[in-house]
Amino acid sequence: MTTIAINGFGRIGRLVFRALVEQGHLGTTFNVVAVGDIVPADNLAYLLKYDTMHGRFQAGGKTVDVSATENSFTVNGKVT
Repeated sequence: MTTIAINGFGRIGRLVFRALVEQGHLGTTFNVVAVGDIVPADNLAYLLKYDTMHGRFQAGGKTVDVSATENSFTVNGKVT
């Protein structure tokens, strides 16, 4: 498994993260250990879950579970 960090969670950072989840690579092929951005983790989780261009975060036709803590966010049970 390759460990990666995403520097910046703007349009491109979120699209990379979404692609990893949608293609089933998060937690299997790639492990995202950090997302560097200046906003709190709960804002990052909200932006990931409700994208203005791509809509609600879905993979395989099902809504992806996104939640946040003070310093991290969780996507389908995998902590970032």
